Amino acid sequence: MTVLLYTTLGCHLCDQARELVAMVRPDLEITLVDIAEDDTLIEQYGERIPVFMREGQELAWPFGLLDVQQFLC
Repeated sequence: MTVLLYTTLGCHLCDQARELVAMVRPDLEITLVDIAEDDTLIEQYGERIPVFMREGQELAWPFGLLDVQQFLC
């Protein structure tokens, strides 16, 4: 399973999101995508990060542990 996390440097909510994933699937590797490098990504995700992407589905902040569990199962 490939899971992307749209993030940017210094995003404390993104750190929290990664901690939630670690609680659900400690073995899962997440690919970080820094939106600051791409104007299109900034426009699309800038107000919504952290955003997880898996198989074309998004999970955007705000979310909690149960949301992450459902998203990854």
